[in-house]
Amino acid sequence: MLLQTVVSYITAGWPPEQIYVVENTGMQQANARGQLTLQHPWYLNHTTLGRLEVNIIQTPVLLTFAQLQNFYLSLSYSHNWPYYFWSHMDVLAIAHEEGIKDRMPRAGQPGYKSLYTLCLEELNRTVAEDPKWGTRFFAYDHLTLQNPRALEDIGGWDALIPYYITDCDTYSRLLMKKWTQKDGNCGIVTDTSVALDDLRALYRDPTVEPSFTDPNPPPPQEEEVKEKRGGEASRDGGETDVDASVAYWRRLRDISDRMFQYKHGDRGRNTWQSGQHGGQGEPFYYDNAGFGEALDVLTEAGKEIFRRKWGHDNCDLIAGGGLGFDDQWKVLKDFE
Repeated sequence: MLLQTVVSYITAGWPPEQIYVVENTGMQQANARGQLTLQHPWYLNHTTLGRLEVNIIQTPVLLTFAQLQNFYLSLSYSHNWPYYFWSHMDVLAIAHEEGIKDRMPRAGQPGYKSLYTLCLEELNRTVAEDPKWGTRFFAYDHLTLQNPRALEDIGGWDALIPYYITDCDTYSRLLMKKWTQKDGNCGIVTDTSVALDDLRALYRDPTVEPSFTDPNPPPPQEEEVKEKRGGEASRDGGETDVDASVAYWRRLRDISDRMFQYKHGDRGRNTWQSGQHGGQGEPFYYDNAGFGEALDVLTEAGKEIFRRKWGHDNCDLIAGGGLGFDDQWKVLKDFE
């Protein structure tokens, strides 16, 4: 999953030397030393990432999602970053190689811009035009441009709300302090739970047909896959002016859409996180099923903290709850 994300950004135009993979496994130096096997739940392949020439930063201990976001903020200080992009590790990113109507031609034609170039254009436009910008979202926060000054102003992410709904808390506080949040479009960034069968598809290898297989059963229904592939083929075949590279890109786009639908269907969006069951006896091993159960407990505790903090039981804090920044921990609950 992580390798797919990294390779997809590289093939979408992002320079590998500007990509920082944050190893948040809690495995100390075990991954860097090559002490873990492939089926260890927290295995990370440093060798392959090194061959891709990306940077690796290790967290000192295992961090929750909210803590990890604050860690990113700390990196902006140590690296003197006035802003930074961050991305989830379970996404597939592809550029607009088919072009954007009335805005940008197809890949290979003069004027085409990669995902990376369009992101930089959005960055330059944002910095020049909006002195109070907080974030820019590309497919919600699957890829996000972050202003560290905005996070400083609200006190960072609330580490006591470790996982789900912590984004609602943070982004609401940014809005309460008048930091802008807008959507941008620099490419297709898809939320996935599976990886392509062969990552050479991201390099547009014509000998590889884009496909995916869930390593944890049940797999996609064969009838459904055949039906969707049939629709995809007929769509490509109906446009005679499309060259081979664009036709391949469309198949890749369609398979990424099926990966998204698969993750958000009946399968369960985060079942992939508990799919590896090896590693017993290796350094810093922790039972995977137990970790998943503990994570659920922490998540529910965070949701309860959110409810008590705001006196409100959903993300609509401003319009629905009528709440402001200084209302934190000072209001009675407005729900039963």
